[in-house]
Amino acid sequence: MRGTTRTVTMVAGVASVALLAAACGGGSDNPGTSSSASGGKTGGTVTVRGCNPQNPLIPSNTTETCGGNVLDAITAKLVHYNPETAAPENDIADKIESTDNQNFTITLKKGYKFHDGTEVKSKNFVDAWNYAAYGPNAQSSGYFMEPIEGYGDLQCAGKDSEDPCKGYTPKAKKLTGLVVKDDYTFTVKTTEKVSNLPVRLGYSAFSPLPDSFFNDPKAFGEKPIGAGPYKFDSWTKNTEIKLSKFADYSGKFGGKLDNITFKIYQDADAAYTDVQANNLDVTDEVPSSAMIDDKYKQDLPDRNAQKAVGVIQTITFAPSKVDPNYADPKIRQAISMAIDRPTIIKQIFNNTRQPATGWVSPVVDGYKANQCGEWCTFDAAKAKAKLDEAGGFKGGKMTIAYNADASHKAWVEATCNSIKGALGVDCVATPVVDFSTFRANIAARKQKGMFRTGWQMDYPSIENFLAPIFKTGASSNDGDYSNPEFDKLLNEAAAQTDAAQANAKYQQAEALLANDMPAIPMWYSTATFGWSDKVTGVKITAFGTIDFSSLALK
Repeated sequence: MRGTTRTVTMVAGVASVALLAAACGGGSDNPGTSSSASGGKTGGTVTVRGCNPQNPLIPSNTTETCGGNVLDAITAKLVHYNPETAAPENDIADKIESTDNQNFTITLKKGYKFHDGTEVKSKNFVDAWNYAAYGPNAQSSGYFMEPIEGYGDLQCAGKDSEDPCKGYTPKAKKLTGLVVKDDYTFTVKTTEKVSNLPVRLGYSAFSPLPDSFFNDPKAFGEKPIGAGPYKFDSWTKNTEIKLSKFADYSGKFGGKLDNITFKIYQDADAAYTDVQANNLDVTDEVPSSAMIDDKYKQDLPDRNAQKAVGVIQTITFAPSKVDPNYADPKIRQAISMAIDRPTIIKQIFNNTRQPATGWVSPVVDGYKANQCGEWCTFDAAKAKAKLDEAGGFKGGKMTIAYNADASHKAWVEATCNSIKGALGVDCVATPVVDFSTFRANIAARKQKGMFRTGWQMDYPSIENFLAPIFKTGASSNDGDYSNPEFDKLLNEAAAQTDAAQANAKYQQAEALLANDMPAIPMWYSTATFGWSDKVTGVKITAFGTIDFSSLALK
């Protein structure tokens, strides 16, 4: 689970390569998806690459990978996703039952404990979900509770367009669709049928919260308490986050390590250099400078792996009220056609990406190729003609913003060069100091122009690549896209009891995005890991994350 709804923080890029530079060679073999060694000893400490979380570590308010990677290790949810296939497997849930996809009865396993020693009970889920859904709490993942009956009554509807909660109290504080039956049973009633609700319940927004959370949510965010295999120890801002094994963890998804330390890096090359020198044990990002001619394979022989994962890179347009220069869909389509994805992927990513032809990752059921059509195919002449049809670009120069604490500079500059070459409009790659600041600017609707966005699936479903990002008012709808027909199709898809029929509706909704182009699909990602000679059992999950259950010291 990522992401997503975690917004992906990093995609590797060369520091100095420009588009249309001399072609770089590339290997044709397929690296493995895990370290070849197995087993490993029990105990010890491992360091992994980390980055600055955008927000305090509250599960329902963490929508990016920097914080999400930490929460994945310390939380347990109703459902756990298989690290290799992403298939949902019951975790705290003993049973999730429904005869109509609208009324669900959830039975918990007994004995799960939070890190503060209290037992996980039904009320810990119900209270947590009510907190997430209540508008004044301003939880960025509160949107995930929308299908539950009564959600609308918990939302703010004040007259202040910038802050609808200002001077307004919602009609209710609790979802009518959640009912505690006993300590280990609760029911969920959704407003409409939701065919994939059980699949969603492994996402961090659905984590239970201990009673202590509600005494001081702010303090909790600085030192979170979960029910997972590792507990939170400390957070030294901009430096590291430390976790240790939870002795009373009773689930079946534990790990061998005693301690995990996320070392926070401002630069991907620095993390990679530390892995080479055995000063960092695992990096989930190999910079493209090491991808050229498969250099990383020589740098890290038998210490690397690669896997196609549920991640897509996109470029999103600022909301029209923030920057009206990109409001015309024809301008957006022209820009998309002006991007030479295959050349950028070849020269900067050594062909380790796949050009995107739509907004949904190929790894999930329901994926349909070529949903973007001609708008995602590079054609300089058609791009220029489409821009002329729109009356040209009136905003002077185009800009693409990116977070400077990861290796995005090269591919963003290459993209701008491609746009400039095809459209004859100046395009400037615009760095923002770090991911936290970058995301804060986007959330506050202060980021103008275009900006890089990435999506790592929260759960393995076509719906997860559409609803949280493009549905009206959704938590990760950075461009404030709104299309009633799109929303209608999503609702109709969610009501289907047949998976194939649901996917067909979602595919119809995705096709509408080509008409409006709220975000430009760039490429589907492949995760490349590197590790020190001290560890074994390094596995890349289907989400592109580290599988801490298998990681161990040799």
